[in-house]
Amino acid sequence: MDFPALGLTLRLACLTTLLLLLLAMPLAAWIASGQSAGRRVAQAAVALPLILPPTVLGFYMLMGLGPATALGRTIIRCFGHPLAFTFPGIVLGSMVYSLPFAVQPLVTGFAGVDRSLLETASVLGAGPWTIFRRIVLPLSRTSFLTAAVLTFAHTVGEFGVVLMIGGDIPGVTRTLSISIFDQVQELNYAAANRTALWLVVLSFAALLIVYTRGHRSQGAELG
Repeated sequence: MDFPALGLTLRLACLTTLLLLLLAMPLAAWIASGQSAGRRVAQAAVALPLILPPTVLGFYMLMGLGPATALGRTIIRCFGHPLAFTFPGIVLGSMVYSLPFAVQPLVTGFAGVDRSLLETASVLGAGPWTIFRRIVLPLSRTSFLTAAVLTFAHTVGEFGVVLMIGGDIPGVTRTLSISIFDQVQELNYAAANRTALWLVVLSFAALLIVYTRGHRSQGAELG
């Protein structure tokens, strides 16, 4: 078992999930708050990683983060080196690739909040932040759990984007999925099987949390 790759994968998944939830909250709230053309364009852009091949997304990110672009040169001036083939680079790639798994459940949760509750709170003098914190967030907690778990599980299983942006550097960018690829290339099928089982267990546990929580929430609403 490649334990350094396991530790790096868990660290990548946890950090990506935390950062994406912080980013997804305001974005999802804005998308759910209306039906304008701009919101539809934003929602389509967010969903794009669902249909793009990971290698395509990884390729454009690799080019964008390199010295050939203004963004890449700015990053190099700020950090002293490009983000490609570094851990921060694969965090950024994971955030882009897993963005729809964080945003879409939150959009669904925010859009499902009874608008009359928000209007009543506003009439009573509550500000936007108070309404969001005291009404929207509690009523959307299941969506937050779904977004967090799906983002975590999706990041754990990433391969194409991480490989394109980060390469295969032990202890720096080699995740479990890349470790499996290496083990298969070496014809070490027994080791690949053990590593793959870890991914299966992690993914199944994550999905079990989502469905268990969703079932409990439905039961509470019916009760």
